[in-house]
Amino acid sequence: MNSLSATTARALLVLAVSTCATSAAFAQAYPAKSIRMVIALAPGGGTDTSARLLGQKLSLMWGVPVVADNRPGAGGSIASDIVAHAPPDGYTILTNSSGITITPSLMKLGYDAQKDLLPVTMAFLSPGVMVVHPSIPVKNVKELIAFAKTRPNELFYSSSGLGSAQHLSMALFCQMTGLKMTHVPYKGTAPSILDVVAGRVAVTVASVVSTRPMFTTGKLRALATVGSKRTPALPEYPTVAESGLPGFGVDQWYGVFLPGGTSKEIANKLQEAIARIVLEPETRKTMLSQGMDSIGSSQAEFAAMYAAEIVRWAKVVKALGLEPM
Repeated sequence: MNSLSATTARALLVLAVSTCATSAAFAQAYPAKSIRMVIALAPGGGTDTSARLLGQKLSLMWGVPVVADNRPGAGGSIASDIVAHAPPDGYTILTNSSGITITPSLMKLGYDAQKDLLPVTMAFLSPGVMVVHPSIPVKNVKELIAFAKTRPNELFYSSSGLGSAQHLSMALFCQMTGLKMTHVPYKGTAPSILDVVAGRVAVTVASVVSTRPMFTTGKLRALATVGSKRTPALPEYPTVAESGLPGFGVDQWYGVFLPGGTSKEIANKLQEAIARIVLEPETRKTMLSQGMDSIGSSQAEFAAMYAAEIVRWAKVVKALGLEPM
């Protein structure tokens, strides 16, 4: 190696060490000022409830304000766009639902869903339940499949809107079983459930929180939970996969993201703090009473699941013939 090359190598080494030291020092000091928590949906829903709890706990833990900023609209993509274009310094955080993995297939976004957002952790799961009107003579998923197969296009299922998580969950169910059922989209989860209660629609999928008051009083019949595993919120109910359709599993979740390019040190610090919060016995109890399971996944687990879900829903959307808006 000549003297010029040796000098260059030493300079690069010094620069690398200096950069790592600066990054580590910055992460150690983080957070040193208030944090903006951009919430993808309107106040009152599961995304907002979980985000505000995390914000309050982070503020107490770190001694800095965590300011909630609800930016609903466009399937959560307005909030995602804000964070995707924010400085990657850890002071702008996104809380969004699993719908964030659907929007890349349904909308022309102003950001790259995989490059411009950094998955930090899945904080909570909000288990979904498949429910039917009591007049439908079925008591489990296997019976529903058999009943629907003899009545192609006669049974209706409802959702909170075209391309919503409810819609795609039922669409996936129909694709995997070969069932032909008619989709009826509504403007929101509540009306989609109420028309099942009224008997105008046969079946829907919605959260435990939204449906439990109905099926515990006999206004609806719960068949199974739709997640990938049983939920502590309804431990006595099997999953759809266990009760007639192996391989089926749709998880509704609430997760935390940072702008793409945020340092690993800051992302690690945020993930560790949130995991500690959600796994506290008090937090677990509070969220379970609202039908949510505490998770606190690692960055690697969340990132892998996030990427896989984007691919999965793209296939479902394509099969439905839906075009990006």
